[in-house]
Amino acid sequence: MAVGIAVTAALLYALYGLAAADFVGRPEVDAYVEQMVQQGFARADLVKLFKDAEHKQSIIDAISRPAEKVKPWSEYRDVFVTDARVAEGVQFWRDNAAALARAQQEYSVPPEIVVAIIGVETRYGRNAGAYRVIDALSTLAFDYPSRSDFFRNELTQFLLMTREEGLDPRSLTGSYAGAMGYGQFMPSSFRNWAVDFDGDGKRNIWSDPEDAIGSVANYFRQHGWVADGQVVEPAAVKSEQGVTMANESLSLQYTVGQLRALGVAVEGVSDAAEAGLYRMDGSNGIEYWVGLHNFYVITRYNHSSMYALAVHQLGQAIAGRATELAMADSESPRGNVDGARDAVPGAPVTQ
Repeated sequence: MAVGIAVTAALLYALYGLAAADFVGRPEVDAYVEQMVQQGFARADLVKLFKDAEHKQSIIDAISRPAEKVKPWSEYRDVFVTDARVAEGVQFWRDNAAALARAQQEYSVPPEIVVAIIGVETRYGRNAGAYRVIDALSTLAFDYPSRSDFFRNELTQFLLMTREEGLDPRSLTGSYAGAMGYGQFMPSSFRNWAVDFDGDGKRNIWSDPEDAIGSVANYFRQHGWVADGQVVEPAAVKSEQGVTMANESLSLQYTVGQLRALGVAVEGVSDAAEAGLYRMDGSNGIEYWVGLHNFYVITRYNHSSMYALAVHQLGQAIAGRATELAMADSESPRGNVDGARDAVPGAPVTQ
């Protein structure tokens, strides 16, 4: 191992010189290169790749202040659950109705959840990130000590992914954390759960919304989404013990019956249902929410109760608007002539 690392370092210096790039010649990078050589990568290719990779201080700055940690729920919600994002979600549903319907049939995940995830993550593909993934993951793997193990693993997953998919690792862009495509999959998530939903032989979550839709739906199915299951319900807390229990964990540590016995009032949910209690700083004061199984599943996508609630509320707003348009279409005197411009195929119609 030591000889291999020394060879790598010598090759780096000989080819490029210490100042040629941000990661060249660093012992931890040399050691990582050697590890990847053991997985079948060519040393010269890795040397060239890390010569091309760039440290980005803006990435370190961004990951140090995620929105979930600096915004209260009232402000966080206002970022994601907006009239514009709802309207854009309805349009995305309309444009991709067939793929969303097929995803629901195959994975039992409703369209509004898939659309809301993509809406929160990238505003329906508009803001998928402009950082090169190799720069983001290299910066975080080698220059962000508190989570270097996690990002080093994602860097490994990224290199394996690009080799498997026949992609140039320099060409792919994503978020400051290395998340990619419409649904912002990390490389490990891509390898595990991305699907070729349109059958063209490629898993393209960057520019193919059909693959992105199928991949998000598959992720939710694999993480235990229950068809027609409840997500979250508003609650009232009538005891000090209930107040102190809120936000203990994203895990569902209680049953609804246990919460009720501790002074939490919630309607329309079985006593036997597993649940967690969450407190949010709303625009009109403190809000309490009882999260259920599907709420927990959303937090597997992003480990934040505010994220899960924003996805749920955006999805409900999109579904509500889609239903209004579908009803208007069904009631139009001219039938589909007037309504077809706005109606969303497959949206539920309630009478």
